[in-house]
Amino acid sequence: MALYLKEHLTFDRASMVVESVSEGDKKNLYMKGIFIQGGVKNANERIYPVSEIESAVQTLNEQITDGHSVLGEVDHPDDLKINLDRVSHMITGMWMDGANGFGKLKILPTPMGQLVATMLESGVKLGVSSRGSGNVDDMNGKVSDFEIVTVDIVAQPSAPQAYPKAIYEGMMNMKHGHKIFENLKGAKLASDPKAQKYIREQTIRLIKDMKIK
Repeated sequence: MALYLKEHLTFDRASMVVESVSEGDKKNLYMKGIFIQGGVKNANERIYPVSEIESAVQTLNEQITDGHSVLGEVDHPDDLKINLDRVSHMITGMWMDGANGFGKLKILPTPMGQLVATMLESGVKLGVSSRGSGNVDDMNGKVSDFEIVTVDIVAQPSAPQAYPKAIYEGMMNMKHGHKIFENLKGAKLASDPKAQKYIREQTIRLIKDMKIK
């Protein structure tokens, strides 16, 4: 039976680049960098052979080419299922560069995507973490039959609490926070400047209150 595998990379280890790209009459935010490292033993004592990463990257790109949306979340859930209420971005492509699997993701105008965008624009360094399945050799830690399901956005692993989770819980603790969040989930954020402005203002206030850097 294949195992649930997740591998964290900090903003710096992933050589992450945040890009703001003008597309038509709006700007979209992207994150680009290493999504998974190959050929070396990682913090989880696992080794992903380069051939396994190459195969997984090819499969994921075929899904994108075939018109499937590869969505990612804020933080990791406890399984491989994609939870639509926590989606923050979409993987636009992956490629190999040496032993590593690089990729690019687009921040979506969802409630969680807006939270991520505000944090990035406020200077918060967020990392990425691959989520997939595979088998692990108990003797040497080598992974086989590896498949990437998605790549999620996470806080620096050394942080005492996941930034996105902290922001979410902070909003829930605000007066009428739950009602505000539910309204934002139903709002057309991409075409509602007032909603965008409001969530940015509230998120920046929460970041300052919690002294997140």
